[in-house]
Amino acid sequence: MAISVVRYRDADETRWGVVRGDRVAPIEGHYPSTRDFMGEGAARARSLPVDAAAPHELGALDLLCPITRDRQFLCQAINYHSHMRESGISPTASPFNIFFRKASSCLAAANTDIVVPPHVEFLDYEVELGLVFSRDVSGPVAVSEATLHEHIGALVLVNDVSARDVQLSELQFYKGKSYRSFGPVGPVLALVDGDDLARFDTLRLRLSVNGELRQDASTTDMVHRPAPTLTELSALQDWEAGDLLATGTPGGCALQAPATPLRLLAQVLTPAKRRALLQKAATRNPKRLRPGDLVEASIRSEDGAIDLGVQRNKVVGGP
Repeated sequence: MAISVVRYRDADETRWGVVRGDRVAPIEGHYPSTRDFMGEGAARARSLPVDAAAPHELGALDLLCPITRDRQFLCQAINYHSHMRESGISPTASPFNIFFRKASSCLAAANTDIVVPPHVEFLDYEVELGLVFSRDVSGPVAVSEATLHEHIGALVLVNDVSARDVQLSELQFYKGKSYRSFGPVGPVLALVDGDDLARFDTLRLRLSVNGELRQDASTTDMVHRPAPTLTELSALQDWEAGDLLATGTPGGCALQAPATPLRLLAQVLTPAKRRALLQKAATRNPKRLRPGDLVEASIRSEDGAIDLGVQRNKVVGGP
């Protein structure tokens, strides 16, 4: 059974605790990094007695991002059929698993304000399921559905906030998605085992803006599944316990593919002209994020046994 834990500030200390309803039971030990916690800390969370004292009220705690900034923030792009279609991409014509990274400095607590840089006009949202690694990998590994739980120790809620006018005009996923506050994660870290991961397809991702539901999809819409993804990724790079892989977003983003003639025209424009075109399109797009908007996201299984909590982020203008 999934165990929800939170990372929080208690006076001058950073602590971890198990969520028990609306209370939190502290976990013994000091774990400054998510890497540290995914070892001994996770084991202690699993063995914490049901009747352990839970002195903290969850709603009163200063919750921190459960992924510390010393960890890698890895991502998959256009990994849901519905998002591929709205991006003007055919899953059969583009069968590749696309990886990129976000700067770890963009990691933020679940309810952090999303700060819009002054030059960004087309800000977008992407609710995503995050996989948290439980062991180090330093070479190619073959991961199957049966062994996935040996590598994935937890699930988290992620919002892959994106400056589309930077990302698409400059062709830089890293830059357009890495501004500070562009990676809200949490609020909970759900420790999972093989039985939990067997119910992967019961997870549902939802995101609303100012109360309007924008994204609502199941993980069954995912193109590249976790097991083959980890197999492929391990052939490219190392990872460590506590590193994060965000697995892509479903359809419903503010960004929609333009008509084919405009897409072809954009390919021959200079980056500066592409950016001007994107920013002009943004002014006519009612779904782009603007200061004052409230973004709310959640991921939970159909039966509620896996619940990654709710993010509530206010969009604010940058300095």
